[in-house]
Amino acid sequence: MLNSAQTLSQALVWLPADHRFLGEEGDQTPFLVLGDKYARAVKLGANAQPVLFPLAEAEQIPALLRVVDGVLLTGSPSNVHPSHFDQDVADPSLPLDPQRDALTLALVRACVASGVPLLGICRGFQEINVALGGSLEQTVHARAGQLDHRAPVGVSVDEAYGPAHEVRFVPGSAFAQWAGGDTARVNSLHGQGIAQLATGLRALGHAPDGLVEALEIEGAQTFAYAVQWHPEWRCLDNPFYSAILGAFGQACKRRQAARLAAGRLVT
Repeated sequence: MLNSAQTLSQALVWLPADHRFLGEEGDQTPFLVLGDKYARAVKLGANAQPVLFPLAEAEQIPALLRVVDGVLLTGSPSNVHPSHFDQDVADPSLPLDPQRDALTLALVRACVASGVPLLGICRGFQEINVALGGSLEQTVHARAGQLDHRAPVGVSVDEAYGPAHEVRFVPGSAFAQWAGGDTARVNSLHGQGIAQLATGLRALGHAPDGLVEALEIEGAQTFAYAVQWHPEWRCLDNPFYSAILGAFGQACKRRQAARLAAGRLVT
């Protein structure tokens, strides 16, 4: 069990839970789910403590943000409901998670307003764009001239998360610095992607077909970046992925120091 000194030594990072029905067909029950790889990426890659508020509601966000040091919006099998960008559902067979949408879209805006470090991954990348007024392409692979960015079928997990294509970064950007150059090869496991980039977002990386793969929130008070790929996957084995998580962790640690100092002043 952690003592109080150990607990305070790590910044606290909030990860949202997915809402899913799990079990055999016809006998499914609701679960709140967080992928192990995201929690481990926070713990090991960002050197922070992952925390959950499983039944948090949008109106509780301001209070909860006062006790955490960062937010990581995870990937998920589910997609952002297209009603949030004025579209109908293109493929009813794909999973949706309206309860997550209700929390995370408000959470993005609150993080930006409050200066809370924010990292979006895959679905989280798309949530940031939608929350700030952008739209998504629901079937990237069906659009003329686009690559099929979905995970390959019938391969091992290691192969699915292996390098799939190159991303070219804006020279001098944070991503170019983390990658140690203007390009890097990344994995690709998504069917949706950015269509219209939200005002206030800046694209910092593109796939060979022009799809936005990395972005920043312009004018943010702190770390505010997102990626379409999955840097959480075995992040310690990949220097580029490790650098992204490490920079996020450092930003969270700085917020923690400020938060604890403010708390001491109040008491």
